[in-house]
Amino acid sequence: MRAEGLRIVVPAKLTLSLRITGVRADGYHEIDAVMATASEPFDVVEVKAAERPSIEVVGPFADGAPADATNLAWRAAEVCGATVALRLHKGIPSGAGLGGGSADAAAVLVALGADPAVGATLGADVPFCMTGGAARVRGIGEIVEPVALAARPVVIATPRLRCDTAAVYRAWDDLGGPTGGANDLEAAAHAVEPRLSAFKQAVEDAAGREAVLAGSGSSYAVTCSDPAEGARVRAAVAATIDGWAWLATCPAGDAASGSS
Repeated sequence: MRAEGLRIVVPAKLTLSLRITGVRADGYHEIDAVMATASEPFDVVEVKAAERPSIEVVGPFADGAPADATNLAWRAAEVCGATVALRLHKGIPSGAGLGGGSADAAAVLVALGADPAVGATLGADVPFCMTGGAARVRGIGEIVEPVALAARPVVIATPRLRCDTAAVYRAWDDLGGPTGGANDLEAAAHAVEPRLSAFKQAVEDAAGREAVLAGSGSSYAVTCSDPAEGARVRAAVAATIDGWAWLATCPAGDAASGSS
């Protein structure tokens, strides 16, 4: 890492499909998913060598991210044995299913030259976020296989509701392991946050297209055929929902390629 530090643009992670294929004896769920980085929304992570560890969290979604040693980015530096000052500009909302915390941790690991295997010790999405692009992700997230995926415009809609990932997986277990649509976690996410059902309907009515749950929620994504349609759909969704709507390109490229 350069003496002046690194500034890394960190794209959101979008789960395009997700199947739960089993539950391990230790309680971890095994998945078979297709994930891709999205150009919007994004965080910016600054990493600089320091005499003592510190973290500053700023930006429009700073309220949802811890500014202490429990932050996943801080933990990423710890597992590398590095003492750094971190500054996170949060443009990715927490509890939205867009992998913001995992992406921040992945950026720190890449900045510190860590092996992707280290990422699996921090979270299921971290290994993918270290590589970015588009990939089939299996196991508990540690098996990441790049796939060819043409770039396409995607409207990402996020409500003013948060979904706790652990709670959604517990609900999936309690419901008996439902499957459905592009994302097996959708029924569980709606059980944890019943208002998501109406939000999904509002997004689909405005877009005139199917909306897919992002990860464990709360965001929904609508794939569009071209940028003009994407702009139209984003405007219609933004005017309808109580929340945020982004027009992204997906996949957006390497998750940690924005170093400067």
